[in-house]
Amino acid sequence: MTAPSPPLRLLIVDDEPPARRRLRDVLADCADRLPVEIVGEAGNGLDALARVQQQPVDAVLLDIRMPGMDGLECAGHLNRLATPPAIIFSTAYDAYACQAFDLNAVDYLLKPVRADRLVRALARAHKLSAATLDQLREAHPQARTHLSVNEKGRIVLIPVADILYLKAELKYVTVRTPVREFLIEESLSRLETEFDAAFLRIHRNCLVARARVREIGKLPGDDDGHFLRLEGLEGRLLVSRRQYSALREKLKST
Repeated sequence: MTAPSPPLRLLIVDDEPPARRRLRDVLADCADRLPVEIVGEAGNGLDALARVQQQPVDAVLLDIRMPGMDGLECAGHLNRLATPPAIIFSTAYDAYACQAFDLNAVDYLLKPVRADRLVRALARAHKLSAATLDQLREAHPQARTHLSVNEKGRIVLIPVADILYLKAELKYVTVRTPVREFLIEESLSRLETEFDAAFLRIHRNCLVARARVREIGKLPGDDDGHFLRLEGLEGRLLVSRRQYSALREKLKST
């Protein structure tokens, strides 16, 4: 006789308590068809990340529209774990907006969630690739609130508001905050596009936080050399001749 499969360990993530209660009720109705153990609930993306790292989770029912960190960003950070959970998105988007999920073979649930649809989604829940998550974010563009790195098996979040500069070095980007540096594997040009409102290019390999700029000036004894100082950072950063004029114009408009 085949041993019964262990129940699927599930985390429910939604910023609306009534939506979480409904999912619990629907899951209870499905118990005879698919054994599920609800290991917890979270009301936002940050809480969800913390809970997944505190206990084993097989799958996450993840709302997309949440204040602060949305579901797509949360899924991207979860995907950095050594063993990421399967992701099933829940959304109130209309059918047209859900085409990106259909094209990428990503399962999602339209609210209000129906029992039969939930059972099918959980039965075939799978981990998402980084490429798939990138394509979903392109279809639903919104700048992330955090960058993240995996350190010793744990996800460390870097609030974008704390970043002083982003500097490309070989295949990595150095992320500098007032406290420390991180290395991430992302494209500087892509980061510039995503965070265009918050960061300024001062060199072909460096972006700085617009809100942190405190001084821009000319290097002594150099006809074309310029520098920039940032709040929270000792020393100066070089500004390229090519970027200097555009940088001055952007700072005037701030």
